[in-house]
Amino acid sequence: MDSQKLENLLNLALNASREEREKSLVLDVGYDPESSVWELIVKYNGDLSRLNSPIIGVEELIAGYAIITIPQSLIASLVELEEIEYVEMPKSLFFDLQQGKEASCILPVTIREPFLTGRETLVAIIDSGIDYERMDFRRQNGTSRISYLWDQNLQPDESRGFAPPEGFLIGVEFNNMQINAALEESNPEERFRMVPSLDVTGHGTAVAAIAAGNGLSSSGRYVGVAPESELIIVKLGMSRQPSFPRTTELMRALTYVVQKAVALAKPMSINLSFGNTYGAHDGTSLLERFIDNVSEIGRNVICVGSGNEGAAGGHAAGVVSGETRVELAIASYERSVSVQLWKEYADIFLVTLISPGGERQLVDTRRPGTIRLTMEQTDVLIYIGEPSPYSIDQEIYFDFIPRQTYINSGVWTFLLQPVKIVTGNYYFYLPSSVVLNSGTRFYAPTPEVTFTIPSTAHKVITVGAYNSIYDSYADFSGRGFLLENRLETRIASEWVKPDLVAPGVDISISNGMGGTELVTGTSFATPFVTGSAALMMEWGEGVIIRLR
Repeated sequence: MDSQKLENLLNLALNASREEREKSLVLDVGYDPESSVWELIVKYNGDLSRLNSPIIGVEELIAGYAIITIPQSLIASLVELEEIEYVEMPKSLFFDLQQGKEASCILPVTIREPFLTGRETLVAIIDSGIDYERMDFRRQNGTSRISYLWDQNLQPDESRGFAPPEGFLIGVEFNNMQINAALEESNPEERFRMVPSLDVTGHGTAVAAIAAGNGLSSSGRYVGVAPESELIIVKLGMSRQPSFPRTTELMRALTYVVQKAVALAKPMSINLSFGNTYGAHDGTSLLERFIDNVSEIGRNVICVGSGNEGAAGGHAAGVVSGETRVELAIASYERSVSVQLWKEYADIFLVTLISPGGERQLVDTRRPGTIRLTMEQTDVLIYIGEPSPYSIDQEIYFDFIPRQTYINSGVWTFLLQPVKIVTGNYYFYLPSSVVLNSGTRFYAPTPEVTFTIPSTAHKVITVGAYNSIYDSYADFSGRGFLLENRLETRIASEWVKPDLVAPGVDISISNGMGGTELVTGTSFATPFVTGSAALMMEWGEGVIIRLR
């Protein structure tokens, strides 16, 4: 099926065979092959209550967004409903990880007047979880600073009192009382039985330590930016489909934390240290628009890392004036590679795809829909998209799928041949470098417009990384400008990203066991800004009153 109410990628996924989806790194995100059920992001108006049934799940979020779980056979009927405006499939999220405070000018306001520490503010860490036992997140008396912990990976269990937050269908929520009860238990096994949430990777714990750790695990040596703030933690994940966290989990998490902040009547800074490369990078996807809506609820600041794709070779851009070649090196042993080509819808150019062995196939971009090609030992699934209700851009999506185990390695060439050109701008994107071999990259990459989504949302603080030792910008840090006004000849300065940079190279943090570790990436630059936002809100909310 093809529908302009469905995003291009979802149209292609629905047209793909089950085998094609299984081999693709992208087309099966949000799909459960055992039940043939999709988890979808929906922008809607009115009331969705008539959709609720034993086979359709509806989770209404905020501002007219919802997550719907629905059998594939019913999607065509779903998009016919007048309440449904637009539908997207989830995307995988990847942590902005490459493997201080003085450089960020934080110390002067913490060690002397006005002695900012984040008191009476909330810091929300939406990440891989947290080591809730660690002293950095506990008070001097041993009680926890974590007000709420929602582990989306855990299964609800009524017999144990494990339930998701009100209004949500997945995971288990623990409040401060439950966490403190577990911390009082001397038996580690019993403690884990009471609150069985782990940060397996340690990523979320490290991020939380930078933003809000109080230094108790390192005898005060490594103190975070807002050490007296209260914490709300969401561990992203999906128990039904273990993999990378998805954008649907993020949207649930954002809804949850802003609702908590409103209920507690406290200002909150939110940390997002992950992203992906799929999208037009113009702030128009449902996720980006949703985050902009969230930023207007209550008193909150959303800080998002710009990603580590700046030097990864995953982006190529230019202007088509005559015949233009864009060469992509695909390394050996790649099981799947997808390529996005974004252009102005008004521009018309043909694309000839040339395989490493010299085989050529013409792709007519004037005919929207699905195209299947076989080139050497690789199947190429192509979708020629149309503009969405929110963007004038056109996407041409290529998914390289192996006929056996691996796709053909070598140089794949995209030959762009102009037919009718207005601006001629084109933008190629690969998936996040986290899921690719290091040799898979464009031969002539472009470092601009390499920030990851959702750092492209308009109403967030986009944070890049710099090396505070050498006072130089980190080459891996995503950067550029939003592509919102490509028809204009001049890019407005307010759309340049990142908004600011923070230390993100070789940051020393406590490992919670008396030692230290070095971390690098925009993942760890972002919490410096998140913590700083908490200090500013403390100053605005309470310090002025206290000084009076």
